[in-house]
Amino acid sequence: MDFDKFLKLYDYSLPSELIAKKPAIPRDSAKLLVFKRKTKEVFFDKFVNLGKYLPPEAVLVLNDTKVLPARLVVKKETGGLARILYIGRPPFAKASAGEAGNLLEFLSDRNLNIGSRVSIHTNAKIFFIVKEKVDGHYFLKPSFSVNKTFEVLERYGLTPIPPYIKNSPLSEKELRKEYQTIFANHKGSVAAPTASLHFTKGLLLKLKKSGIKVVFTTLHVNLGTFSPLTEELFKRSRLHSEYYKISKRSANILNKAKKERLPIIAVGTTVVRTLESASDKNGNISKLKGGTDIFIKEGHKFKFVDGLITNFHVPKSSLLMLVSAFAGRKNILNLYQKAINKKFRFFSFGDGMLIL
Repeated sequence: MDFDKFLKLYDYSLPSELIAKKPAIPRDSAKLLVFKRKTKEVFFDKFVNLGKYLPPEAVLVLNDTKVLPARLVVKKETGGLARILYIGRPPFAKASAGEAGNLLEFLSDRNLNIGSRVSIHTNAKIFFIVKEKVDGHYFLKPSFSVNKTFEVLERYGLTPIPPYIKNSPLSEKELRKEYQTIFANHKGSVAAPTASLHFTKGLLLKLKKSGIKVVFTTLHVNLGTFSPLTEELFKRSRLHSEYYKISKRSANILNKAKKERLPIIAVGTTVVRTLESASDKNGNISKLKGGTDIFIKEGHKFKFVDGLITNFHVPKSSLLMLVSAFAGRKNILNLYQKAINKKFRFFSFGDGMLIL
């Protein structure tokens, strides 16, 4: 199918006032839309009542990645400023330079000249040399050890909230807290696994007491999750690679649950990508870590996931395509329209949906 025609299938119109600029307070007071695929039943409720709709003995799988303050403001040699976004380090970097191990991968909102120097605008002693540009990504050599990258980001970086959140009322200090799940543990993401933002300690405790199992996996959210779908990615039928890891303990719990036919509920598209990438053709979690560039769209046969908790996604995005693969495109677009009519809040800080 033609790429533009394909994208149009996943388009919808959203009033801009429904784009959430901050999370619900408390987080579990967000709205919840529940859709049962078999019966086509639809329910509207609050996220705090999630347990009412989960099947008995369900296994909730969450992503415990931690968002980095991955955006840096740097000063160019010309005096102009650029905003660069940390993407990662090799092995997932594509740099061809011999010193790839000493390079960091960034996106930039401004052109950076190869060979030039860009410095942290509040501390000129910390700088990068622009080594090369590959597929629109810049590879920079830092003036510090690459092992200190997270320390530099923590000190000078900004929380990389998505561009559709205009004029956020939250300060940087507030964003570092609010654009982070309550169970964030392993640093490495440049965007939050947003379906998990609705959970509070009280809600998790209540679910566990009701017999729901909670299991953690890790996928560091990167371009594969949130960047716009390009024609090249569409033709390859793969997305940008993202690193995931599942502990042996989590894998054992999940495989046992699957064998016992307990419902596996993925919290977020990142967990779906992790479980579907880690499971083999027999539906067992067997590949416990690695990079996933899986592009889940209609026609995908789900091997491991039985239910999905997710937010409302951007039009024409790979995330909307994944959810459509799980519940049917026409069903999802119909549900989105119902949510719009009910004034649900959309995108990263928005309300949630449970698909069973």
